[in-house]
Amino acid sequence: MAQKIASFDPNAPGDAAGGLFGLPFTTEEAQVVVVPVPWEVTVSYRAGTADGPAAIREASMQVDLYDQDLPDAWKLGLAMEDEDETIAETSRKLRPQASEYIDWLEAGQPETDQQKFSTVPGQITAEGNKMLKWLKDKTGALLDQGKGVVVLGGDHSTPLGYLHALAERHEEFAILQFDAHCDLRPAYEGFQYSHASIMYNALDLPQVKKLVQVGIRDMCQQEADFIATSNGRVALFGQRFLSEEKFAKKSWKKVCGKIIAQLPPKVYISFDIDGLDPKLCPGTGTPVPGGLEFEEATYLIRSIVRAGITIIGCDLNEVAPGDTDWNGIVGARLLYQLCNWMAVSQGRLVAKGMEAE
Repeated sequence: MAQKIASFDPNAPGDAAGGLFGLPFTTEEAQVVVVPVPWEVTVSYRAGTADGPAAIREASMQVDLYDQDLPDAWKLGLAMEDEDETIAETSRKLRPQASEYIDWLEAGQPETDQQKFSTVPGQITAEGNKMLKWLKDKTGALLDQGKGVVVLGGDHSTPLGYLHALAERHEEFAILQFDAHCDLRPAYEGFQYSHASIMYNALDLPQVKKLVQVGIRDMCQQEADFIATSNGRVALFGQRFLSEEKFAKKSWKKVCGKIIAQLPPKVYISFDIDGLDPKLCPGTGTPVPGGLEFEEATYLIRSIVRAGITIIGCDLNEVAPGDTDWNGIVGARLLYQLCNWMAVSQGRLVAKGMEAE
């Protein structure tokens, strides 16, 4: 590791033969490991998120490694595992089946095809359960090796297995969700592990004491009722609230302070890229007008760490390449920030201004 750091030039162009961000580290050497999950079985509008990890890896070669707050971040040791071809192949096999089923639902469930589609939700749920267990075991093993772990989807259903692994290792924590959608629909479209059900499923874990949602701007009545009757377990900082604070000339720093006040000492960050303004992620599956700017989101992440909160894990999901490299470019830079600031919060890396803390 020391030899690689000594011989690596962080100012050189990204080496395509290297690892994530062109870094020379293996997953065995790295302190932070990114686990790609190319899975998008239940996406209900546009597909493409299964190609997100590959697009981000390719775009990562163009990311400059210097950060004014974290000038030595690249020395941390950051690496991404290879994609699991079994997971990718299962997703490719199931996606057309799920898509046909969704089309049948939207057509009013014609009786003529009732028998054809009656078993589809059960089959896909069974495969989703296998994927959950695979990710739980994989991330759990990495955590037990002392690694920081980031899951890179895929659609937003992917990180549930990682949350299960963390729940076995932490008595309690909160989830901070960046998203355009609440994702609180129970078994959306009949799929238990739907991308629109991830937070509903996560709240089944008793260790998840709080869900703090930021940037939400699309929800159904069922989700609104769920939040209203959650007795404060779900705290919503939706786009309407964020906009009203801005229009009232409240500083983003003060708004972030209100969000941080809802967080306990341990937090898991779940970042759906559509939480950002769609100009930053035009390829994502279900874009919604509005959303956070890149620096607003990363300022909040930095502020959480500077407040002394530990990020126990995180994920980035719903990056779809689309017809432009822009999606991967933004996703790669966001991934770099998530990995590095999680590492700072875990004491693996020191940020400027935090040296004596």
